[in-house]
Amino acid sequence: MKFILKLPEILVNSKEKCLSSSTASPRLSRCVDEVTIINILTNRSNEQRQDIAFAYQRRTKKVCQTPNGSPPIAAQNAHPNELSAVILGLLKTPSQYDASELKAAMKGLGTDEDTLIEIICSRTNQELNEINRVYREMYKTELEKDIISDTSGDFRKLMVALAKGKRCEDTSVIDYELIDQDARELYDAGVKRKGTDVPKWINIMTERSVPHLQKVFERYKSYSPYDMLESIKKEVKGDLENAFINLVQCIQNKQLYFADRLYDSMKGKGTRDKVLIRIMVSRCEVDMLKIKSEFKRKYGKSLYYFIQQDTKALDKIEPPCKPCPASIPATPLTQRSAWLCQSS
Repeated sequence: MKFILKLPEILVNSKEKCLSSSTASPRLSRCVDEVTIINILTNRSNEQRQDIAFAYQRRTKKVCQTPNGSPPIAAQNAHPNELSAVILGLLKTPSQYDASELKAAMKGLGTDEDTLIEIICSRTNQELNEINRVYREMYKTELEKDIISDTSGDFRKLMVALAKGKRCEDTSVIDYELIDQDARELYDAGVKRKGTDVPKWINIMTERSVPHLQKVFERYKSYSPYDMLESIKKEVKGDLENAFINLVQCIQNKQLYFADRLYDSMKGKGTRDKVLIRIMVSRCEVDMLKIKSEFKRKYGKSLYYFIQQDTKALDKIEPPCKPCPASIPATPLTQRSAWLCQSS
């Protein structure tokens, strides 16, 4: 605890030392401040980061985030763009981070369905219940109410059902009769008939336990000429198709699902920074080691390597910082981008 309490002083002292040379080199000041903060935050647990943020606030009388979870203007100015998003994400609790991402996805005109789907489909009952509680506390409204106002049709029904966090979690008994029944009902409600009984699909996929559904999807192949993912693509379209596919992939192998999301965020030209940052921040203390393992198994190279290669072009915009005598040597932008992955 003594060391944690000293960390805010490290942050403040590093900044003060560097400010003395800011007239000669304003960029040098910002560089050292970034490296110090990255070094500290990426090598501490979320619980420790909350202690650091609290102690920093007492030491400097400045907050790391506003009551509703949004970053203060000062923080945005000090650490612009992607780095700011990572730093401020790390300073939130997991439920605060998810709640703020969901709010941003439904704020203003239009809805970021991909973010909504990723978070709602991949969180456990306990995580969803905590997100609902924190969302209510931060935004003075219910998550379900915002989902209802920003979505429609069967997609809305699926998102609301999942957001309730009511999935069965009893895995003590394997009910083979129910497994067979659910597999047959999924087939009867979709591929076997004209049109799709979407409510039946929603009921089964949002109420049964994950281990149960994994066996249901295997059993499903004995009734249908297509697997569950292929059936979804044939039966529904648009946001509902995307949601069901994400949900089934999460149920089958959640770590592989996130590995695929990370790969998709970096393939081709450009990087989908929001997706990359959100997954790295939200999973770094949950299952990042398993995600990294799945990533390397499927794509042949490490996640760390992919992040370095994909963010290399940014060095042309912001070249590596020069060492500052006031603190530790600075780090190139490409290394900063992969730091969170490396520290997991």
